[in-house]
Amino acid sequence: MDKELLTIGEAAEFLGISVDTLRRWDKSGKLVAIKKKGGTHRYYAKEDLEMLSGDLLKLANKWAVLGGEIPQVFYCSNSAVFQTSLLKMQDSLISSGKASKIFSLIVATAGEIGNNSFDHNIGNWPDVPGIFFAFDVHKRHIVLADRGQGILATLKRVRSGLSNHTEALRVAFTEVLSGRDPEKRGNGLKFVRRIAREYPINLFFQTGDAILELREKKKGLYIRQDRKTIHGCLAVLYF
Repeated sequence: MDKELLTIGEAAEFLGISVDTLRRWDKSGKLVAIKKKGGTHRYYAKEDLEMLSGDLLKLANKWAVLGGEIPQVFYCSNSAVFQTSLLKMQDSLISSGKASKIFSLIVATAGEIGNNSFDHNIGNWPDVPGIFFAFDVHKRHIVLADRGQGILATLKRVRSGLSNHTEALRVAFTEVLSGRDPEKRGNGLKFVRRIAREYPINLFFQTGDAILELREKKKGLYIRQDRKTIHGCLAVLYF
């Protein structure tokens, strides 16, 4: 075998996750280990790990624009799978010691964004249900994406006068809406905005052709129009 192999301990360190997580991935088929003939020890090809830990934003963006398949390890088909992945991220944050003072806020912020995708697309996914969810504790970023209806289509149910993605994005992050379905779309995003203003958590968020960026201690909303349009939403949290 020509591939460079790493032990399970080396592979876990490379990916910034626990050995137990790798064992679970092997058992579930998300990342199958290599076992040498006649042996019981698990090994992993370094090139496979490099692909897995590559540019998460590029991978999520490509999926949001073009669709197609994504690695199973990054795919949350329903909210239960997403909650399990959130707990794994929390464990990784705690064990790594990264952002130890704000890890609960990081998890809560990612949870709000991911839950929005499930709460407001349920039964109405245009094509692929579920979300892309990946994180890199060492690079300090989290990526979420969906191919849902997007914020404009959702808010137009109660704000028929909304005419573009930029306007819809501003409303979602600033205006208090009713707590009843489907109006509650965006109320969680105001929580996200507050956290990003008060703590060292920055946000990049795109829906349609509108991009919003939030940074610590920056009170204003920075929204711009992009040349490309994505299906649904794409969010990146930096901490």
